[in-house]
Amino acid sequence: MHTLFGENIRSPSPLKTPHQNPFELAFQPSVATSSTESSKTSPDQNEWLTHRLQNQVSATSYTHGEQPPPTKRKGNPRLLFMGMRRCGKSSVQKVVFQKLPPADTLYLETTNRIESASMQSFMHFESAEIPTQLPVLSPDFDHSTIFSNIGAVIWIIDSQDEYLTSISELLRVAVFLAEHYPRTNFEVFIHKTDGLSEEYKYDTFREVRQRVQDELSDYGYGDRSVSYYQTSIFDHSIFEAMSKVIMKLLPQLPAMETLLTKLCSTCRIQKAYLFDTVSKIYIATDASPTFLKDYEVCSDYVDVIVDIKQLYGWRDKSPVDNRDEPQHAADVSFVGESVVTFDRSGDTYIYAREISDSLSLLCLMGQGSGADKKVLIDYNVDILHDALLQVFKV
Repeated sequence: MHTLFGENIRSPSPLKTPHQNPFELAFQPSVATSSTESSKTSPDQNEWLTHRLQNQVSATSYTHGEQPPPTKRKGNPRLLFMGMRRCGKSSVQKVVFQKLPPADTLYLETTNRIESASMQSFMHFESAEIPTQLPVLSPDFDHSTIFSNIGAVIWIIDSQDEYLTSISELLRVAVFLAEHYPRTNFEVFIHKTDGLSEEYKYDTFREVRQRVQDELSDYGYGDRSVSYYQTSIFDHSIFEAMSKVIMKLLPQLPAMETLLTKLCSTCRIQKAYLFDTVSKIYIATDASPTFLKDYEVCSDYVDVIVDIKQLYGWRDKSPVDNRDEPQHAADVSFVGESVVTFDRSGDTYIYAREISDSLSLLCLMGQGSGADKKVLIDYNVDILHDALLQVFKV
C-alpha cells in the first residue's frame, strides 16, 4: 500500500552552524592591507576593536529610544493597521477579529486612540489600530513601544477615494521600517474594491503597486519586499488576504506546507487547507496555486461546520464509559469528520477533518480520489493528523 509518510514524519532538523559575529569580519587576515603587521593582530586587540565598533553602531543607528531589528517572532501573530482617515482600518479589524457583521461597520465611529483587538482560537491573534492623527514617525515618539513586537504592518488604501496622499504617507512608513525595523513585514491592502468595476479595479491595483515600487527604488529600497492585496469586507477577499499575511509570521509554515503538498500528491487532492475554524483564516496550504473560488467554497463549508458545532457540539473525546479502551483508539473514534459532494457521481467533494478543537483540514477532492479510495485517504490523513500535532506540540 502506498502510504504518505514513513515512521520519521518530521523532516530532519537543519545542521547548526556556529554563529559568527558580523563585526569581526572586517578584521580577518584576508582583508588586511599589504602591511604584514596588520594581518597579525592579537585576539585581545581584535576583541577591543569589535566592542568599539559595536558601541559606535549602537550609538549612531538606534537613537530616540529605538531598538535593533527584532528577530523573527515565534509567538502570537501581531498585526498593526495603519492608513488615512476613513480608509477602513476599524472595519477590517472588527470584521476579521471580532466577527462584526460587515453591514454594521457603517455605524462605527472614527478612531481617536490606539485600539487593540484579539481573538483566542487555535492561535492567539493580536492586532492594533493606529489613528491617523497620531505622530508615530515623530523623533520624539517612542517607536519601540509600537513596532518592536509587531510581525506585520498593514497599510490600508481606500480605492474609492483619492489615494495619492495615502501613498505619500505609506512611503514614509515603508522607508522608516526599512531603516529601523527591516524584519517587519509590510503589507498593502487596496481596500473597498467591491464597488469598483473589474477594469477600474485592476487599473487602480496596478497604478498603486507601480507608484510605490518606483518611489521605493528612488529612496534606495527597491529590494524591499511589499505585498499587495485587493480586499473588501463584503466578500471573502479580506479573509484570504489576512490568511496570506499571517502565514508569513508562522515559523511552522514550511513543515505544514510540505506535509500538505505530500498529502495532495499521494491522494490526488486538488487543494488542501488548514483552517482556523473560528476565524476562517487558513494558516497553511499546499504548494499548488491558490484560487479565490476554492477558498470561498471551503470558507463557506467552515461556516456550516461552526454553525452545526454551536448547535450540537462535537462528541466528548474522553468519555467515562470507555475507560478500558486504549487512549489512541478512543481518540480516533471521536475525530470529527464530514464530507459533502458537488455532483451525483461523488467524484468531486469536500473532505473535512478535525485536527483539534479549533483547527480543521479541508480538502477539495477531484478525479481519482473517489469513495473507493476513502480508506487510503483516511489512513494518510491520520498520519498527517499526528504529524501536525507534533509540529505544534499539542
